[in-house]
Amino acid sequence: MIALQPELRPSFSTVYGPKDYRDFRDLLMEMDRILLTTGVEANFVARHISSNPLLSKRRTPQAAAIAVTKALRHSILLGVTCLSHRELAIRVADSELLQWFTGTTRIDGARPVSKSTIERFEKMFPDGEVTELIHDLTRCCADAKAAEEVLMRETALRLDRIFADTTCVKANIHFPVDWVLLRDAVRTLVKAIGVIRSHGIRYRIGDPAGFLRRMNKMCIEMTHLRKKPDAPKKRKVVLRRMKKLTKTVERQAWNYHRELTARWKQTDLSEAEAQVILNRMEEVLDQLPEAVARAHERIIGGRKVKNRDKILSLHEPDIHVLVRGKSGAEVEFGNGLYLAEQDDGLIVDWLIIKEQPPGDGKLVFGSIERLTAEYGKPASYATDRGFDSSDNRLDLERLGTFNAICPRSVPLFEERLKDEFFCLLQKRRGGTEARIAIFKNAYLGKPLRSKGFKNRRTRIEWCVLAHNLCKLAEMAMEGRRRLLESKSA
Repeated sequence: MIALQPELRPSFSTVYGPKDYRDFRDLLMEMDRILLTTGVEANFVARHISSNPLLSKRRTPQAAAIAVTKALRHSILLGVTCLSHRELAIRVADSELLQWFTGTTRIDGARPVSKSTIERFEKMFPDGEVTELIHDLTRCCADAKAAEEVLMRETALRLDRIFADTTCVKANIHFPVDWVLLRDAVRTLVKAIGVIRSHGIRYRIGDPAGFLRRMNKMCIEMTHLRKKPDAPKKRKVVLRRMKKLTKTVERQAWNYHRELTARWKQTDLSEAEAQVILNRMEEVLDQLPEAVARAHERIIGGRKVKNRDKILSLHEPDIHVLVRGKSGAEVEFGNGLYLAEQDDGLIVDWLIIKEQPPGDGKLVFGSIERLTAEYGKPASYATDRGFDSSDNRLDLERLGTFNAICPRSVPLFEERLKDEFFCLLQKRRGGTEARIAIFKNAYLGKPLRSKGFKNRRTRIEWCVLAHNLCKLAEMAMEGRRRLLESKSA
């Protein structure tokens, strides 16, 4: 273990203003105290520095520790505030409180970081490190002695009763209309062509912005045709014009792709910058023929396209159509997310699913295995009826875990209602619906801004950590309040 000198942080101004600000300030101060008191932050920083020799070679151990701590604190704030990288950079630069929490203030003045640095902070840790930090924090508060010191209460966290449910993490895309994908492709390619031309490479083309204007006019025309009596016939005419323009832009994009590949050294672009532009164009050009075919199949051919064959986004290949059947959200577009919480509301297990999500019942055994590996075998497991299956009933009975899954069978459900413990767990399970709503709306954001499945998974892990820290801080503040009341009584 590397011995690290704690950083001296100047105190911030005392503000007697709005209660909302004082509550937020108290929350951050409790979170800071928990991170320091439990030692999970110091262990996380030391573990990351030890596993990254290059970090220690480029900086002194103290400077490396400060950098990792800043990365951890900024990433936690992303989840707590639900802000974008740009908005958080502005808020930290303007707030003494956030500067104090992130360690960006010094005796000689504040040193806030940029939005790009915050984005790099969020993605700098290898897979599994943030997950290990979350489990370390939870295990620490499950110890009775540590709970008394950290949470200000006599009872430790209970990790034996599990309540689970699934949801959809919506992708940051517009409604996936097939002909709108042609507009997206033209827009991306024309912008890439404009960037290439701005760096001195030009190749037999007029004003690229003219393509965008023509495509936008056709999109407006396509939208207004829905109310016309002969809409199907006229929509076919407009789509044929859109296809013709798309093929023209595709041909010009390939020309500029070829020219940039051959002549990038003649520009002021670095090889990496040129490759970013080329990759962006290839991502769209490779999918464009299929997107045109799908639009033709549905609008001109009049045939339905199966969900598995649809292109939902040209830039997000790992999202799916999820038929949820919820009020106001019959169909959602994104990734499946499984969450499991314990009695006090801390999230103890989670899984974001890259492929088309399986049935809820197939997630139970994997979750029990992960929970057993981290915290020991759970004593009970409660979910809604979507998780019920004969295999799960047998597995839970074999493991000795109380089965509080709501049965699909009405006679079996009526029989289970005679069990008081089952009714108690099912009543508590109703709060898991609220937990998922809070996690999605207050921490992930609506929708989740991160692009790419790996980045969405990383942001979800940081949001789980931020959620658990906030929950522990609220429990600690409540424990301190009760302690003061008991002393004054």
